[in-house]
Order: sequence, then C-alpha cells, then structure tokens
Amino acid sequence: MRVLVVEDDDRVGAALTTVLTHHGFDPVRARTAAEALALVPGCDIVLLDLGLPDMDGLEVCARVRRGSDVPIVAVTARADIASRLHALGLGADDYLSKPYDLRELVARIHAVARRSSAPGTGHEAGGTVTAGDVVVDLGARAVTVSGRPVPLTRKEFDVLALLAGRPGVVHRREQILGAVWGSGWQTAGHSLEVHVASLRAKLGRPEAIETVRGVGYRLAV
Repeated sequence: MRVLVVEDDDRVGAALTTVLTHHGFDPVRARTAAEALALVPGCDIVLLDLGLPDMDGLEVCARVRRGSDVPIVAVTARADIASRLHALGLGADDYLSKPYDLRELVARIHAVARRSSAPGTGHEAGGTVTAGDVVVDLGARAVTVSGRPVPLTRKEFDVLALLAGRPGVVHRREQILGAVWGSGWQTAGHSLEVHVASLRAKLGRPEAIETVRGVGYRLAV
C-alpha cells in the first residue's frame, strides 16, 4: 500500500517513512502542498500535516477530496476541536493530534484502509432507494436530487447509504458512528452532526434526514 506522507519537518517525515516501511507500507514523501497534490493520484492513503509552508493543510484536504476518494488521515499539532471538526467536515477520514504513539498511527492507517476498501458500510452493496426526489444508488455510490447529481464525500455518502439501507427506520447515533467511523468512533466528537448538516445542505432537502432527538437519525420516506 502506497502511503503519501505530507510533512514539511524532515525529522518527523524521516521517522514516519522509516516506521511505515518497517510495517510493510510503501511511503512517498511530500514536503509541500504542491508536491502532495501532484502525488495524490498514485497513492492509496494520505497522511496530511496541516501546517504546510505553501498552503494550509485544510485547503489541501478540501482540494484532494474534490477530485479523489483516497483516504485522508490528518496528522497534526492542531489539537483543538474546531480544527478536528473542520478537517472531518472537509472529508478527512481520521484525525490524530501530535504527539501520538506510532503504533496507534499504524493501527489507524489499517482501520481507514479497511473501511475504504470494504464493499459497503453495513448496507447492501446494490440497489437504489428513493426518498421524494432524492435517489440513492447504493451500487454506483451516486446520489441525485430531481435528476441532478450531488457530489458527496465518502463519509457523507456512507452515512446517507446507511440510512437509505433501511428507510424510515431510526438509526442510533452510536450505530452510525460505529459503522462509518469504525473503532475510533468514540473520539469522533460532533463529526456525525457536521456530516448530517453538510448532507442536508448539499441535498437541499433538510427534511429528508430526520433527527430523532436523543436517539439518532432516519431517512424520511
């Protein structure tokens, strides 16, 4: 698995490269945002530092996500909740604050890779679900509203697809987090709410995803 290490600090970058190689990964290094964006197409996962010299890492995350579904793990000294939520909202798959244990980083890389390569996220891999003029094609991982394609991030689609797998049924918050965020769901904070808000805005149909207070969410039918 080729891992793009986006890190401008040579000491940190060298340590990460050594550890990843030891664990059987094929690391490739980028020191700037420009280098990272050029290397993304050939990589299977991105470890993204947010403090880059030529562009804020959050903007890099947004640009990568607009053109690719490659898993992104933000690895940064920014430990504040605002940065965490912003990165997750822009499409990062995980977020790890420095200093961190290298064993945990490797474990998170494996977890994100497993989730991204899985054929589904606890829902059927095929079929379509219609809720009003919102059509969710589970097999093609595509969503349209009144025939208009709606681009979603991987996690946004996975949340919507999970709800669409059983339309009208309430899915508990913990159930959604566990299915979409995996083993690290306890540290996901308010990321589910951020993704639901983004989904409602992108669909232009806030009523399509109903909040069941104190329980979770359901797809209205």
